[in-house]
Amino acid sequence: MVVWLTLSIINSSMVHTFLRHSFFYENPRYVMFICMVINDALQLTLVTALYVVSYIFRKIHASACCLLIMTAVLTTRSTPLILAGMAVERYIAILFPLHYSQMCTIPRTLLLIYIIFILTSTPPVTDLLITIVKEPPSFFHTSIFCDHSLLFRDRSIYYKNCVFDGVYLSFVALTLLYTYCKIMLTARAASMGLASVKRARNTVLLHGVQLLLCMLTFVVPSLQAALISLFPRLSLEIRYIFFLVVYIIPRFMSPVIYGFRDEQFRRYWLRYLACWSRSVVRVRPAGLKANLQVK
Repeated sequence: MVVWLTLSIINSSMVHTFLRHSFFYENPRYVMFICMVINDALQLTLVTALYVVSYIFRKIHASACCLLIMTAVLTTRSTPLILAGMAVERYIAILFPLHYSQMCTIPRTLLLIYIIFILTSTPPVTDLLITIVKEPPSFFHTSIFCDHSLLFRDRSIYYKNCVFDGVYLSFVALTLLYTYCKIMLTARAASMGLASVKRARNTVLLHGVQLLLCMLTFVVPSLQAALISLFPRLSLEIRYIFFLVVYIIPRFMSPVIYGFRDEQFRRYWLRYLACWSRSVVRVRPAGLKANLQVK
């Protein structure tokens, strides 16, 4: 909960910074960045809620679990595709700078975001449709432990998602590999300074780590199920470790890569944090003085 609260404050301040300055609306990079921030914040809130509910109540109504699981799956799968979209935007900006304003426009960026959410909503919707057909209507009125494999139990769902995830992750990985390799080669061919090349290499490394952690999301369910079957007494501990590694740690990287490292956004974001901290400091002494007067 502390991690969720910390990231929620960071993400909220970034969204507020974006909304306060209209020139961010005109840059496709910042539009995709803020979509990723909102998506990650929603995803983290949902998986944290699922995790806390599973510990406190153990079992919840299947229909409520279905809504939470489907939204969590949608937001989880959206992150790598938004990451690939941002990679393509950087690729166009560096390799085709003269055509950037014509190729990367706000309407096209919004269209890409809509397509991403349509693609990522397809698997959970089909999971629900298959479950409605295969399971009796009374199933959605029962109480279950809220887990994807326990909610969508039909084996065809498992095989369908394996095929989708394989194609999906291969596309994202190849897109990132191609775009960033081209960016690195262009940077070296242009005889850029050592600091710029080092910065680009560090960015590629951070993106690679983030993509790897995102890809673990689709590998973990099978690995987690195998470990729980081998060590049933440690099922809660196994779920907890995978929850931290797969769902929590990657959410720290988006603000680091796109918020702290971007000079323009960082300048306005830190200015907003400074104003917010000063307002908090002013409010506290005023409230304390009022309390002392009342006493």
